[in-house]
Amino acid sequence: MSNKSLEPIRVGLLGIGTVGSGVFTVLQRNQEEIVRRAGRGIEISVVADLDVQRARELVGAGARVVGDAREVVNDPRVDIVVELIGGYGIARQLVLEAIAAGKHVVTANKALLAVHGTEIFAAAQKKGVMVAFEAAVAGGIPIIKALREGLTANRIEWIAGIINGTTNFILSEMRSKGLGFDAVLQEAQRLGYAEADPTFDIEGVDAAHKATLMSAIAFGIPVQFDKAHIEGITKLEAQDIRYAEQLGYRIKLLGITKRAAQGIELRVHPSLVPAKRLIANVEGAMNAVVVQGDAVGTTLYYGKGAGSEPTASAVIADLVDVARLHTVDPLNRVPHLAFQPGAMSNLPVLPMDEVCTSYYLRLRVADEAGVLARVTGILAEAGISIDAVLQREADEVGGEGSTQTDLIILTHDCVEARMNQAMTKMQGLSSVLAPIVRIRKEELA
Repeated sequence: MSNKSLEPIRVGLLGIGTVGSGVFTVLQRNQEEIVRRAGRGIEISVVADLDVQRARELVGAGARVVGDAREVVNDPRVDIVVELIGGYGIARQLVLEAIAAGKHVVTANKALLAVHGTEIFAAAQKKGVMVAFEAAVAGGIPIIKALREGLTANRIEWIAGIINGTTNFILSEMRSKGLGFDAVLQEAQRLGYAEADPTFDIEGVDAAHKATLMSAIAFGIPVQFDKAHIEGITKLEAQDIRYAEQLGYRIKLLGITKRAAQGIELRVHPSLVPAKRLIANVEGAMNAVVVQGDAVGTTLYYGKGAGSEPTASAVIADLVDVARLHTVDPLNRVPHLAFQPGAMSNLPVLPMDEVCTSYYLRLRVADEAGVLARVTGILAEAGISIDAVLQREADEVGGEGSTQTDLIILTHDCVEARMNQAMTKMQGLSSVLAPIVRIRKEELA
C-alpha cells in the first residue's frame, strides 16, 4: 500500500450546529477506532458557519473556520463535503457545486433529497462521486443501509415507520396524560422536543420527506415527494386516543410506503395500530421502522431519530463508507437508490383515493332509536364490512340527561374512494350532529 492511500481523507463541514458539533466531537473521540475500520484517518480540515466566532470556540485549533461555505466547496484539498445546513435553498446550490467540483457529499438533508434528489443523484452519477444520506432518515438508525444493502435479496412489500420524534412525543403525552394537542405542543416546545415553528413536524411534512426516500430505495422508483399524501396530527383529539385504547389500539403518526397491485402507496397520516405490535409501544421521541420483505419477513429498526450524537453516528458511518470506497470504480459502488440507475421503475405513486386500508370512524349522533341501523346500512350499501362497533352511553359523552352519544365503528379494508362516498352519505343524516372523525387503521400484520 502506498503512503498516499494512508493519508487522512479531508472533510469540509458546512454548518456546525447541533449535528455538526456532534460530528466533530464523535470523530475526535473515536478517531482511533475509525482509522482501524476505514484504513485511514478522517479529518475535518475546514468548517463553514455564519457564526464564525461560535464555530471557532467549538473546533478550537482542530480545523480552519470560514464564514463562507463556498470556500469549502472550492477548496482543492477537501475530498468530502458534509452538508448540514438544511432546507432547499442555498443547500441545493452548494451540494451541486460540490459535486461539480468532483467532491463526494454526505448530507442529513431529507427535505433537499426528497424534493431535488433525482437531479442531485444524476449529477453525482455523471461525475462519479457519492452522495451518502444515512442521517437523513431516522437519525442514528441505520435504516438506509439496511434497505439498500442488508435486505437487498428481498422484494420489499411494505415499510411503516414512526419517523418523526416530535409528533411521537406529543402523541405519547396525549395518551399518558389525557391532554389535548395544544397543551402538549406547548409542553413539547418548553422541553425542546418541538421547534418554535413546529409546522414541518406536526403537519407530517418531515415524516413525508423521509418516507419518500425510503420508498425510492425500497421499490426502485424516483423520489416523488410531490405525490405523497400528507396529514399531520393537529386535528387529533384526546377522546379518539382514549377510544382507540379501549378498542386495543394506539394512535401513531406513520410514514407508510407499500407495494400495491396498481402501483406504490406513499402516505403519512395518523393510524390506529394494534397495541400488541412492537411499534405501537415506541414512546417519546424515539423512532422505529418496520420493514416487510418476502424472504426475511418482518424486521424492526428502533432507536434515536434525532439529536447531536445519534445523527452524527450516521454521518460518520457515511464518511467511513466514502473513505473506503473513494478509490473504487464508481460502477462497483452501491447505487444511490439501491437499484442500478438504468433499472429504475416507473410504477406510479397511487392517489389516496385508490389506497386500500381499514378505518376508525367516530360519529357524534342523536341518542335515538334507529341511528346505528341507518349508519350501518350506508356502509353495507357501499360494500364496507364492519369489524367492531362501540357505542358510548349518552351520559358518559355529554353528562347527565345528554341527548347525544358517540358511535365508534372499525371497518375492514376498503378502497378510500368508497369510504369517502359513504362518509358523505352518513354526514347527510339528520341524526349525525358533527363532522365525522375518520382515522385510518393499519394492522401491520
